Amino acid sequence: MVDVLTEEQRQLNMSRIRGRDTKPEMLIRRGLHARGFRYRLQDRSLPGRPDLVFPRYKAVILVHGCFWHGHDCPMFRLPATRSEFWSEKIAANQSRDARAHEALLASGWRVLTVWECCLKGRARLPFDAVLRLCDSFICGNQTELIISGAWSDFRSAQAR
Repeated sequence: MVDVLTEEQRQLNMSRIRGRDTKPEMLIRRGLHARGFRYRLQDRSLPGRPDLVFPRYKAVILVHGCFWHGHDCPMFRLPATRSEFWSEKIAANQSRDARAHEALLASGWRVLTVWECCLKGRARLPFDAVLRLCDSFICGNQTELIISGAWSDFRSAQAR
């Protein structure tokens, strides 16, 4: 399929995609703030610059977009144009995510990953349920937790 936008238009569109303050991230931030949690945003001193950092609980939250982080769900589809470029880019993002995740665990942080598909789309979960899971993770003692859409179970990794 031929791209309907010129190279300049495509570049402008891509330059406006945010890396922080995304809609899914803002939903989680506002919901947890309303529940009384206080946090730091994107701490550069931590591996991978986690979206939300809870120093008091030694916990971090990573809010991942399904497309940019290559989640195995219906919200992710590899573009038909320049598919080699996109597969390499997304694979590099996944590799970087894995390194950051392991580094956070190795340094004693507890890691919660919230996927975009649990917040929007046909298989989204009730927002209150997502916030309850975040709340219980932050205050709990689990080492890591992944929250994704209804098509996959909530997966909790074993303590390492």
